[in-house]
Amino acid sequence: MGLKLSKLKQHKVLQNMFYVNVLTTGGLLAAGDVITQQVEMAMDEDRTQKFNPKRTERMFLIGLCLGPFGHLWYTKFVEKLVPGAPSTTTALKKILADQIIAGPFFCSAFFFGMGLLEGRGMSGAVAEVKDKFLTVYLIDWCLWPPAQFINFRFLPVEYRVIYVACITLCWNVFLSYFKHMVSIFRTQSLKCVDTFLVMTV
Repeated sequence: MGLKLSKLKQHKVLQNMFYVNVLTTGGLLAAGDVITQQVEMAMDEDRTQKFNPKRTERMFLIGLCLGPFGHLWYTKFVEKLVPGAPSTTTALKKILADQIIAGPFFCSAFFFGMGLLEGRGMSGAVAEVKDKFLTVYLIDWCLWPPAQFINFRFLPVEYRVIYVACITLCWNVFLSYFKHMVSIFRTQSLKCVDTFLVMTV
């Protein structure tokens, strides 16, 4: 009886943790975009750029879509793929697995999903991945291996998704900027063209 109650309690904790991790992933992606938009508006000398709630909503939605995989990856998959007690060797193996499997998936799924949410269709979403994946993935290697060493070497399994999500807040600011910088530059270029036309008329 006691064993059944213990398993039931453990299942309930894992279920609650799933929802928390998914919502946290979505919330932090949205938060990263809010921070990015605030910076963009502060740097807009003409004060013409307005906050775009739809853009933040898309970031939140893609976070909800990626959250379940993140939960399963950090609480189950990587543990089965690289079993063993916490050690430097185990941590390095998990980092390698994370960079080879989870990194490319999250990066490509983010740009592909955002492309779909923006209404670009399959071809547009694929083009978005081809255009931005490699640069972001290379920068990913600079940030995540040291962060994940702490994650896999020192943290208990139940805290890993939240830890990653917190580091991700900084990463999400960069992701949001990199994702939307083309449209920002396009807007700035159009302003320059308009200014030039006004000056020449």
